[in-house]
Amino acid sequence: MPKITGEIRDATTGEIVQARVQVLSPTGANVAPADAMWKVGPGEPFFYSNGQFSLETTRGYHRILVERGTEYTPWQKTIEVEGSADSAIDIQLDRWADLPDRGWHPGNTHIHYDEKETDPDRRLAYDSRVEDLRMTAVSILKRWDLDYATNKYPPGVLNEFTDTHHHVQSGEETRHNSDSFEIGYGHVMLLNIRNQVDPLSRGLLVDQFDPDYPPLSYACDLAADQGGLVIWCHNGQGMEAPVAAALGKVHAMNLFDPYWSDVEYLNWYHMLNTGIKLPVSTGSDWFVCSANRVYSQTNGEFEYESWLDGVRKGRTFITNGPALFLTVSGQEPGETIEVEMGARLNVHANWNSHYTVDRVEIVINGDVVARRDFSEGVTTGHLEAELTADADGWIAARLGSSSRDSFNQPIWAHTSPVYITGTGVKSEASAQSASYFADQIGEGINWVKTKGRFYTDAQRKEVVDLFKQGQDWYNNLK
Repeated sequence: MPKITGEIRDATTGEIVQARVQVLSPTGANVAPADAMWKVGPGEPFFYSNGQFSLETTRGYHRILVERGTEYTPWQKTIEVEGSADSAIDIQLDRWADLPDRGWHPGNTHIHYDEKETDPDRRLAYDSRVEDLRMTAVSILKRWDLDYATNKYPPGVLNEFTDTHHHVQSGEETRHNSDSFEIGYGHVMLLNIRNQVDPLSRGLLVDQFDPDYPPLSYACDLAADQGGLVIWCHNGQGMEAPVAAALGKVHAMNLFDPYWSDVEYLNWYHMLNTGIKLPVSTGSDWFVCSANRVYSQTNGEFEYESWLDGVRKGRTFITNGPALFLTVSGQEPGETIEVEMGARLNVHANWNSHYTVDRVEIVINGDVVARRDFSEGVTTGHLEAELTADADGWIAARLGSSSRDSFNQPIWAHTSPVYITGTGVKSEASAQSASYFADQIGEGINWVKTKGRFYTDAQRKEVVDLFKQGQDWYNNLK
């Protein structure tokens, strides 16, 4: 049988690079090397390549598509395989963006491989390189007796997968569900930890007799004691999320984790409205089922500690492709601007993208104050607005599109906020959001009192008292 062989190189550096490859045969079937590892998840099927591949096929026309991360332009070509002759292709991947050259480095803070994964080492070796990530975090977790493949990696740096340009680590997802598939206290990612924080799960995720104790805030504290990075995941859901955020136990919030949903605006925006400074992060969750990534600014080459510092300080934006940048009167996300009442704020958002963008918005205290729509879609542009500072608050930029990537995900991006202070006036949104969370925490307290399972009344009282601390914090903002 004839063969197709290929070699994949970075067009600028000339280096052989790993990528995902799709070869469609004349029959429309996907063909791949016999020992290929396939991309798992939604969207187009690809096989992973270490930069060189060889596969057997039949005569006729073949469409070849090669992708690497989100900053490389997908390479596509149709070739004809004639008779029994082999075909060799030289694939040069060009960058449409080089964000690391500008000091912005991508990471994925939330990955698990499930019990069906048979070769996690091989997949993890591919994932960070094929997705062109500087920081990749898998995490241990416990849900009943499911044997997650990534639970084989203990917390800490995974040196066998780490090199100068790729930091790979294992963290922990600590969690609580109030029912089998209902979020209870919530889910928290603990990264940059050396030691496992116990328990991994509590309550029904362990067994029907396990107590709904300890609260997740305790795990946040134990992780912070190790210098860990605490990220609330699954879009800030969970009855304990507003409590932990108000009490300063969370460093960042995972949004679009792994896909868009209304609750990300509802909870994260409410938290920002109450004055909580909470940067944005993201991950793909199951396997690598999307191109989601958080860019952290280091103002230089990738260095893990600087990358962490960028996330903690809110010098981030999240995306599944487009690069989105924001300045407010010259200040970038994560910064706080102190202004007088009535001061003018010059807001500028600009973006670049391989896929077309349909809509770009500037948001202040949860409200869209400037917007541009592009009926034909654009790949680059800017949006400017001049605003009046009439209250303290926050400003961010976001974009969306009907375009979809090869994971079948709509294109999107969102920046962390720039914070505004000094006006002496709280926004109307602040009190409204405080009331929202005070009521939500009240419902959580009622659940703890009436439905929660505990070994002792002292445990139940501890959780109620913790929730009341958070509720009091919000009540004081009304």
